[in-house]
Amino acid sequence: MSELNCQNKETKGKAAAFPEAREGLERLLKSEDTSGYGLLIDYEYCTGCHACEVACIKELNLGLNQYGIRLLEDGPRKLADDKWDLNYIPFPTSLCDLCKDRTAEGKIPSCVQHCQALVMSYGPVTKLTEKMARKPKMVLFTPK
Repeated sequence: MSELNCQNKETKGKAAAFPEAREGLERLLKSEDTSGYGLLIDYEYCTGCHACEVACIKELNLGLNQYGIRLLEDGPRKLADDKWDLNYIPFPTSLCDLCKDRTAEGKIPSCVQHCQALVMSYGPVTKLTEKMARKPKMVLFTPK
């Protein structure tokens, strides 16, 4: 199966507009072994909206101060030429199982589904590492 990427501008929104396309995608996911799958986060464009945290907390029914994914803030720090650097980095915790119940039903992880900045990709680790090699400011998560 090819990587599921919410950043794909060619298909963005089409699954919602065409339920049969979404159903086909879910059938395809259900038929695959997802043990070699991971989560690729392109934090260069993360806005720090916390949608991933909220979606995860709701999906896993977590309590106060429990997170399957946590948004970390790196910076701000002053760089040369009066520029500043600030990064928001979604960081999966030990509670993250990549929404194994959702992916078993053919759905993508809740954080990927709800990411407002479209910075998360779910798919086979081999495909995600290829993508990661082409661009800086990306992190790859694989569950235990």
